[in-house]
Amino acid sequence: MNVRVARIVLALGALASPTLARSQVERLAGRMDEGTRAAVVAVVDSARAAGVPAEPLVNKALEGASKGADGARIVTAVRALAADIGRALAALGPSATAPELVAGGAALRAGVRPAFLESLRGRYPRESLMVPLAVMADLVARGVPADTAGESVLALMREGVRDAELVAFRQSVERDIALGAPAGGAVAVRLAGTVPAVAGVTPHSTPRKP
Repeated sequence: MNVRVARIVLALGALASPTLARSQVERLAGRMDEGTRAAVVAVVDSARAAGVPAEPLVNKALEGASKGADGARIVTAVRALAADIGRALAALGPSATAPELVAGGAALRAGVRPAFLESLRGRYPRESLMVPLAVMADLVARGVPADTAGESVLALMREGVRDAELVAFRQSVERDIALGAPAGGAVAVRLAGTVPAVAGVTPHSTPRKP
């Protein structure tokens, strides 16, 4: 699991109850000026009412404060994250978990189209999509076109590739890019041939259930 996936996992919170959300907001006390804190709380409260988890938003505000960002920049970043997660919620549906929403928001911000998120949820309604979505975002961050990243993950999942193999695929693409391969071409090469051979899984790997 790469650093970005690990950070996503650490940033997660359950779809917060009012009590839990308030305890998250209380973490802001003393970490920023009162005006900024009040503005962040307003964003968090509004987002939570729409089903967006509070903890990633609070963590984003605290991250900005720890880096010495000014109040306006902190509020803007929190508002943008809330919007990203809200878009992911619209694409993944109300049953989406907080991990999926955070990863989905990252994928959408990277440029992955909502249709890819909807396709994943439709095909895998009961499985966690956190890793597939994070892999999409990672690939785009390394220069892979967003549609290519989305299509490659969808293709791999249709062939039964599991989370660990998705991460291995992403790592292989990153190595190819580091060695000078064009980003899109690196994905095409790794997808060429049979998926088990490309992704490093055996023909007997257990496929994802549709």
